[in-house]
Order: sequence, then C-alpha cells, then structure tokens
Amino acid sequence: MPSLGVNIDHVATLRQARYAQDPTVRNAEPGIVAAAREAELGGAAGITVHLRGDRRHIQDKDLWDLKDAVTTKINLEMGNDPEILAIALRLKPEDVCLVPENRQEITTEGGLDCVAHAESLAPTIAELRAGGVRVSLFIDPESGQIDCAASLGAEVVELHTGAFANAEGEAADVEWKRLDIAAQRAARLGLVVNAGHGINYENIARVLKLPRIEELNIGHSIVSRAIFVGLREAVREMNAKIQQEPGSQDPDSSPDRG
Repeated sequence: MPSLGVNIDHVATLRQARYAQDPTVRNAEPGIVAAAREAELGGAAGITVHLRGDRRHIQDKDLWDLKDAVTTKINLEMGNDPEILAIALRLKPEDVCLVPENRQEITTEGGLDCVAHAESLAPTIAELRAGGVRVSLFIDPESGQIDCAASLGAEVVELHTGAFANAEGEAADVEWKRLDIAAQRAARLGLVVNAGHGINYENIARVLKLPRIEELNIGHSIVSRAIFVGLREAVREMNAKIQQEPGSQDPDSSPDRG
C-alpha cells in the first residue's frame, strides 16, 4: 500500500496570516516543527513543504528547523529557480519535487510541463542528483510528460490528481483512467510513481485502486480535518483509510493505451 506524505504548507499559511512580518517571533504560531512532529506521530512517512519564491508560507528558517526535527524524510517542493536550487543543495532533503510555480495562484495548479521546459530542467535535475537528492517531477498524467521525465533522469514522478479530484460522474471515470494508464507507463519506464493534489478522505478510496502508486502527498484535506480533531488524529484517520483498502488492482489488468 502507498505511504503517506503530509504537506504542512497550510499550517505555515495560518501562521503567516498573523505573523507575516516576522514569523520567527517567540509567540508566532502554529509552529511548523510542532506540526511535523504531530504528523509523524499520526503515522506520516514523510513531511512535504514547498519553499516558494515569494515565501508566502514556508520560510527558509523553517527548512533548517525541520531538517533537525523530522525523523522520517523531507520532501521539498520547489520551482525551477536558481535561488531555491542553491538552498536545496545545502539542505539536502531526501526528495525534491519540481513543480510549476505561478505567483498569482493560491496553490500549485496543474502539472509541470517538462516537455516545454526540458532544456532548463535538465541541469537542475543533474545538480540535485549529483548532490545526492532524489528528484521527482510533478506532472499531469500524460504519456509525453512521463516519457520526458524518464529521459531527463528524474527518478520519481508525482501524478497530478487534481483533475480527477475535481471531476464528477463519467468525467471522474475518464480522469481516473488517465491516471491508471499513466501510472503503469511510468512504472514500466522504471520510475517510482507517487500521486497528489486534491486527495481527500472520500476520494482516496478510488485513488488507492490505482496501480503502482508508492506515495500519496496530501495536505489541505488533512489540515482542514485537523481543525476539528487535531493534526495527529487527522493523519491517523487518513492512514486508516489507506490501510483499510484492499490494495491496488493488478498492475497488468488494464492495458497501457498511452
């Protein structure tokens, strides 16, 4: 069954709503390290954070604090930006997931177009891998994107599940099938397959029927649930959803039509 990575960006968003001028002051809350510890106590297999160029939520200091505190692993999301790359190479998180970044968006919307940006992504991926960091690309479930990710030397793809999460009825069926085919194609190319974006306590049951998925990265739904039950319990509940499912379908049951 997939492991659970918990994205705590939204915890930082809450802190920044009050303490954006100085998130390091003594009484700035909620604490990022405390959130990571609670997530781990709830069963998180990793902590995901996105250091954005505009620093709208996670701050540089948060990364170093988390580096000292996290006992599982850190998955650092970042845009293809030289400044953030330099930080990542110093921090050396276990994983870096390269994502698109638009300063007008509320959160990351859509996958990274690695086909269009292959030339600029190649040296970034090479530097990260040379620095001992495993590289993931957050991409839409499209054959061209998967093939490009493999050719660029990424070790992992994180399939963008947002279109599936936002769809209903037959449209959701179509989007699930796209993810199904994409996951199988990526696995056949030797890529580790993760998934994330828009996954919640309801749609996770169907996400878990996708083949080959090794990790789910979930943030907003868990942090939202935490308002009512606490972060540790919210993570436990999501882990329970993962563990109670019968597992992924036979990976060879659906032919790759990509």
